[in-house]
Amino acid sequence: MNPNLVTVRVWGDFACFTRPEMKVERVSYPVMTPSAARGILEAIFWEPQMYYLIDAIRIVKRGRWLSFRRNEVINVISLDSAKTWMKTPEKVTPIRAGGGAADGTQRNMLALEGVEYLITAEVRLTDIGKRHNGLLKYLEEIKRRAQSGKCYHRPALGVREFAADFEWEEDAQAALERRAAELGSNWRDDAEELGLMLYDVFDRHERVAGFRWLRSEEIDAVQAQREAAGKTLTVAARKAAAKAPLPLSEGRLVKPEAMFFEANVKASTLDCHPERVRFA
Repeated sequence: MNPNLVTVRVWGDFACFTRPEMKVERVSYPVMTPSAARGILEAIFWEPQMYYLIDAIRIVKRGRWLSFRRNEVINVISLDSAKTWMKTPEKVTPIRAGGGAADGTQRNMLALEGVEYLITAEVRLTDIGKRHNGLLKYLEEIKRRAQSGKCYHRPALGVREFAADFEWEEDAQAALERRAAELGSNWRDDAEELGLMLYDVFDRHERVAGFRWLRSEEIDAVQAQREAAGKTLTVAARKAAAKAPLPLSEGRLVKPEAMFFEANVKASTLDCHPERVRFA
């Protein structure tokens, strides 16, 4: 047994884990994706010195398919428009949706109704986190927040408007068997080959490096080093160095890149650990 595993049970009225090959109208995968599971856990607790590896997603309730139309917008608010609004709101034209507005449109969504999952994830420290923190602190904080229902922002089942409820579970398999008995379902018979499924948009190997905001004394130390080194530079080089911004963090920028894996459900369990699944 891996002592670094955490399990959270999540459920909600609606869910939509959008297939990326559907360009305009949203169509959900039949079960939760690992990236959606990671998003739920990070909504409960996340620090840049640690990261989650989704180990398994146990399916308590698959839900039923539900199709409906909803209002969406076809334009986005640019960063320049947001800055202009903060200074002179009267110069900004808001984006309007619904009621025949020019910026709005109606699109179909094929979603799931009445779902419930058990998310099990392995908690790991980044390279930066190993130098500054211990893993036990994070494991205890995740458990405490999940037990008390705390979160940084409301977890969602695929899209933000489909809110998820959650609670802590000590044993994922025992929780699956308990809930199956309560619902009168046979979890052993739930098996299906789902084909290619989106795994995540961030490579776990890229996330190992980690990220950390520098403390004020560390930033002051960098400034002092620059000033000491600047005494040996020419006037022009000293001016150029003075214009360079001070570093506020350490780490590596991770660029998003979609990854897909062969998803198979066996005994109501979708195996998701990146060291065991087969990537496309």
